[in-house]
Amino acid sequence: MSDNGNIIEEDHNPNERYYDYMGRRLREENAKVRQANAKSNAKKWIWVTFQKEGIHKYPAALEDPKLATGDWDDVSFLGYPHRHIFHFRVSIEVFHDDRDIEFIQFKRWLERLFSQHSTTEHEMLVLDYKSCEMIADELYDHISKKHPGRSVKIQVSEDGENGCDIEYMYE
Repeated sequence: MSDNGNIIEEDHNPNERYYDYMGRRLREENAKVRQANAKSNAKKWIWVTFQKEGIHKYPAALEDPKLATGDWDDVSFLGYPHRHIFHFRVSIEVFHDDRDIEFIQFKRWLERLFSQHSTTEHEMLVLDYKSCEMIADELYDHISKKHPGRSVKIQVSEDGENGCDIEYMYE
């Protein structure tokens, strides 16, 4: 305590004017509140990755002149069944930080979904004409039934090289 009975703050510089001191303290307290609010209002996600071998085709590539150009940008070969390793990264919103959805179980469940669309011999996905975006949309339908009311992000790529990112934002 000072001689006049006021409490002296530990971080108060005796050369700092009162209004400067109060302004600084207010900014510091506001920063603490903003940080606490950011943490309590944070949108939380978990994510899993996995991959599956699959075969698909893009029938339009055989005849569409924008695709079957006969030049350096010709991709008509995509019209025939061809193989990829499809890479998946699936993020799902969680509402608390203590295993709201256990990610190993979530990953295993997703992998089992694709086993239903595989050949029995090689666990290869038979995707017919489906694009990465179509695969993601179909996967989202399954996820939203099991875990309704959550935002989901799905990334699907062919060979980890080219693919899609789709955010299904639940609001």
